[in-house]
Amino acid sequence: MDVSRQQAASKDDAEPAPPVEKGPRARTRRLMLETATRLMQSGVTPSVSEVAEAAEVSRATAYRYFPSQAALVQAVVDEGLGPILTWKSASNDPERRVAELFASSMPRIEAFEATFKAALKLSLDQWSRRQAGTLGTEPAFTRGHRVDLLKDAIAPLKGQLKPRQFKRLAQALSLIFGVEVLIVLKDIWGLDSRDMMAVADWAAGALVRAAIAESEAKARGVSASPKMRMP
Repeated sequence: MDVSRQQAASKDDAEPAPPVEKGPRARTRRLMLETATRLMQSGVTPSVSEVAEAAEVSRATAYRYFPSQAALVQAVVDEGLGPILTWKSASNDPERRVAELFASSMPRIEAFEATFKAALKLSLDQWSRRQAGTLGTEPAFTRGHRVDLLKDAIAPLKGQLKPRQFKRLAQALSLIFGVEVLIVLKDIWGLDSRDMMAVADWAAGALVRAAIAESEAKARGVSASPKMRMP
């Protein structure tokens, strides 16, 4: 994506929000998004042409709104994420902020589980075709909302952790945030929603505490244990 979530938020703070688009154009775009969402919630990763057919819109019109499958899927993903994209916390406690992010985001991610899995399928399919040299000039479907979200959640640690440590913590948290954690804990381990959330919360809290403990140990001149040492 060209603009990060934080950059977009800053722009919104500085300028009035643009008027909501109305009229036939807005209705057509909404129809296509709703149709694509319905298809993706059923487990399908539709092309622009397939959505146009299902929505009874001409292909030429459909491609004017969404010039590629990647653009279409990205719009549906953003629609599914909804309030997650504007998440904010008033707490200065990084562990609490991460817990709040997980608590507010994971139920929404689970509700749109099929949509996000369909998007993941497109990402993996494009990777396979790129490796095989058959992707051609098809625009890439990019993922990365979690990067900004997690960096925002642990923002209070910027002054305590070194940049490399801060980045590593965000990267570690990204392993247990998003649709992938549903695949691992629900599909592979067979956990229900409650137990899935409990494991994710525990792991997130443990990572934050470990990063803080490592930073404090180094500040005291104490060597980090092998399990906590930077790779």
